[in-house]
Amino acid sequence: MKIAIREMKGHADHAACVRLQHETWGHDFTEIVPPTVLLVAQEIGGLAAGAFNESGEMLGFVFGQTGAFAGQPCNWSQMLAVRHDHRGRSLGMQLKWFQRDWALARGIEHVYWTYDPLVARNAYINLSRLGARIHSYVREMYPSDNGSILHQGMSLDRFIVEWPLNSEKVRKARDETLPAEETSAALVVNSEWQSGEASPIDADLPTTPQVRVEIPCDIENILAKDASRATAWRQNTRRVFEHYFFIGYEIVGFQRHGERRFYLLQSGAS
Repeated sequence: MKIAIREMKGHADHAACVRLQHETWGHDFTEIVPPTVLLVAQEIGGLAAGAFNESGEMLGFVFGQTGAFAGQPCNWSQMLAVRHDHRGRSLGMQLKWFQRDWALARGIEHVYWTYDPLVARNAYINLSRLGARIHSYVREMYPSDNGSILHQGMSLDRFIVEWPLNSEKVRKARDETLPAEETSAALVVNSEWQSGEASPIDADLPTTPQVRVEIPCDIENILAKDASRATAWRQNTRRVFEHYFFIGYEIVGFQRHGERRFYLLQSGAS
């Protein structure tokens, strides 16, 4: 199947984007970006682009607004979604690389976005496949009562991601020459492994040069089955990330080891 990725053109494209937002986040989602905002954002330098099949159907989209953050011009990638029946085909990655090329062509060298620190697949894509880095942790960045079928009232803590488009790491990611993440034996500070699964624990937080912070392999499945357990993971990792970021640690990698997933943090990484 041939896929064309291009900027949205006209009301039909904008309407298709709104339909895909509803399909992704639910019809009661209160943060839908309407057609008029998509249009105006494009008129003033933002990005609204879609992935289309040969019949012109929108299979995915990326939406970002252009402005300034952390003292520099940027595009803030507000939304990215792929139709459920086309996930797992690298469409999301293709949309991100389109966004990079689009931004660089306009003299923009930094893209920012947010994601849930507990979603392992997004952590892997952002850090290990795109070469992005974590800028900061924000507690309850978005309102949890937004009607999304994905969130189910869970507090929406987020990482702010910085994507320095011309950095060596991002260029290597674009060329698919990034080295594989190294396995680290750093101490896991927030969990224990029992009976084939990880459980969050509140323990002392050491200041060794490197530490690992575990997250669930599939937080969405946990949230669907046991919201209290998902909340325990949120509270646990919030405490740990806020502590280590405050004392100067940075996330330097993401590791997948069997059914376990870890962020690798390092003191004074910069």
